[in-house]
Amino acid sequence: MAYTRQELEELVNRHAPAVYRLAYARTGSPEDAEDVMQEVFLRLLRRAPELNGEDHLRAWLLHAAANCANSLHRRPWRRRELPLEEGAAQAAPPEHNEALEAVLALPEKYRVPVCLHYCEGYTTAEVADILGKKEATVRTWLFRARGLLRDMLTEEGTYEF
Repeated sequence: MAYTRQELEELVNRHAPAVYRLAYARTGSPEDAEDVMQEVFLRLLRRAPELNGEDHLRAWLLHAAANCANSLHRRPWRRRELPLEEGAAQAAPPEHNEALEAVLALPEKYRVPVCLHYCEGYTTAEVADILGKKEATVRTWLFRARGLLRDMLTEEGTYEF
């Protein structure tokens, strides 16, 4: 399906925040997240896949974002990035820094499922489809991530669960 300029602009306006959040959760860098987001929409424009409805389109975009972010990690110049804490401080409003920093401090395999499930509202089955993993694996990652977040946030005295 070929998109008109106006249709593509509407798609970008509607889905760019979710793609950016996922890319940022995966890369930890605002600049890299923007690069991933741009690549995802370029792929959509180039490939013009036949998608069945808005939900399928959103899932395709997020799957593409996860793949692009993974590809970014394999590039040799990747070592030049800012530490995660500096990127989080630059990208988040001050009142959300503690929670965002805690999520970004999670081990890499937990950050993306947490973002997809809690920020984007996907079910564990949908997250599993997007990431190409088993649903039980996603549930385990979310369980472990919640435990780690609880430990991190209560240690700092920030939040009590």
